[in-house]
Amino acid sequence: MAQQDENNVQMVRMEQSLIDIAVESWRFSRLFVKVVGKLDAGESNRYLNQLRYFLKKVEENLDSHGFKLVNVEGQAYDPGMAASALNIGDFGPDDALLVDQMLEPIIMGPDGLRKQGTVMLRKVQA
Repeated sequence: MAQQDENNVQMVRMEQSLIDIAVESWRFSRLFVKVVGKLDAGESNRYLNQLRYFLKKVEENLDSHGFKLVNVEGQAYDPGMAASALNIGDFGPDDALLVDQMLEPIIMGPDGLRKQGTVMLRKVQA
């Protein structure tokens, strides 16, 4: 029984490590896109292709374990979505809101939510 418990603890640690690496990769990729945007078009295309390959490999590895990164940028904000809004206090209860920026992605696993995301909101312009 002790061996089973140790194996479960080890699996939880490995899962958390995979989630942490995925989140940090996602953050780094967003920063990388900003930096590459400052390069000339010919040079930036090569780096963007390398980034796409890297992100594809991250996605494949996550998928092989049943995980998925979820980005809700541009979607209507719903208080029930699996993301906490850092600036929700800036808006009234009747404001129509959009997810303006994802600061951390939502991570879904085979059994549902594994990590809540973090977002910034903006009011829908009428």
